[in-house]
Amino acid sequence: MRAVTSEFLIELAAITGANGTLVDPADRAGYAGDASVHSGADFLAVARPRTTAEVSAVLALATRHGIVVTPRGGGSGLVGGATPIDPRPGIVLSLDRMNALRNLDPVGNTMTLESGVTLHAAQQYARDAGRLLGMEHGGGGSSQIGGNLSTNSGGNNVVRYGMAREQVLGIEAVLMDGTVLDLLYPLRKNNSGYDLKQLLLGAEGTLGVITAATLRLRPAPVHRATAFIGFETLTDALAMLPRAQGELGECITAFELIPGDGVEFHFAYVGARREPFSPLTPWAVLIEVDTAARGFDVESALTDLLAAAMEEGLVVNGAIAASDAQRRDFWKLREGLAVAMVESRAVLKSDTAVPIAAIADFIANAIAACQAIVPNCRCVPFGHVGDGNIHFNVLPAPGQSDDDFNAVLHLLAAAVEDTAIALGGTVSAEHGIGIIKRDALRRMRPAVQIDLMRQLKGTLDPHNLLNPGKIF
Repeated sequence: MRAVTSEFLIELAAITGANGTLVDPADRAGYAGDASVHSGADFLAVARPRTTAEVSAVLALATRHGIVVTPRGGGSGLVGGATPIDPRPGIVLSLDRMNALRNLDPVGNTMTLESGVTLHAAQQYARDAGRLLGMEHGGGGSSQIGGNLSTNSGGNNVVRYGMAREQVLGIEAVLMDGTVLDLLYPLRKNNSGYDLKQLLLGAEGTLGVITAATLRLRPAPVHRATAFIGFETLTDALAMLPRAQGELGECITAFELIPGDGVEFHFAYVGARREPFSPLTPWAVLIEVDTAARGFDVESALTDLLAAAMEEGLVVNGAIAASDAQRRDFWKLREGLAVAMVESRAVLKSDTAVPIAAIADFIANAIAACQAIVPNCRCVPFGHVGDGNIHFNVLPAPGQSDDDFNAVLHLLAAAVEDTAIALGGTVSAEHGIGIIKRDALRRMRPAVQIDLMRQLKGTLDPHNLLNPGKIF
């Protein structure tokens, strides 16, 4: 085996060129996991190809030698999808050197770029052309386009623009045997047989490696308004969504539910307070609206909506951002809550979604289910009301040790997930399945569906060399 791997590494270095293959343990350490599962099985090297042709050659070489390949984007995933776990000899395939903008068409409103481009860089390319890329989430500074598409990432503006797959017109991808699929069609209408790109979008790198994508763009907004508004009850906060949709229509780009306890948790984490309004309320919503139509004053429309809702007693407090700095402060509260949860040593982080009409029942039932396991545990449900994706997070009860809480974490996770499933929801709304959600997927999906997925995997990757152990 040592002779085989030695020969493989020599050939791999020849394909990827200078600095393209990392074998030193110190160099490989940063590629050993993602934001949730920090390390797994050992691996031989990190391959960092610069072109699609090199990706093809690397995968063909790995197939000949029986080497496992774990594709990797920015490493910001939350389910272990980029963590090597197979005990067989393997490599990590990083797309970080494939970061070119290939084409931007402001007339056709399309942009073709390589998988290693970060989401923030892609957004800036669009802005520089006076356009908008309809993808936004908290990991945009490090997550890469290939990873976003491979996990079908969601985020804050799904209510308006949809998931990552809905931004994609075409992709370029490489199968495990080295076959290159050029599907980079910049077409909005293309009914020519099976839509093969959809097989790879959301497949978490188990069916092929996405190397480039053609994404749809939109005119950049010229008016934007953002408000942080408070409610006494969850029922009132949820009632605001249809009310806002009736007044503002598709101008709503974000509608984020934030519990008062979550804001306090964020303040405790950062060691400072900067309330959007005082006093804070038990529930809040961050709502953002924008438009590319110069004749529509969305700020006045949002102001009128909130004034009427306050007069009726639906909204009890709130503030509309008077500057871009204040808007950023509002979003720091929302994103800071998630960061504080991720950094906590003892926390259940969930990624469930239910039909919007079932959100109130989901939160009430999940609280009851979790407190039956850990009495007085602190439940912090927050997230994307507009698409039903509520991150139901749970913190230890006052005085409970981290170790005691973590010992029942699996029970709490199953309780939250089963609550979502019972209401017609999903165990994974936007993070994917990876390693962490495999058991939950089997509880959610009928056996016939899992079997069809396995058949598809076996057809495209018969030796189970491409990101093995993920999803299944």
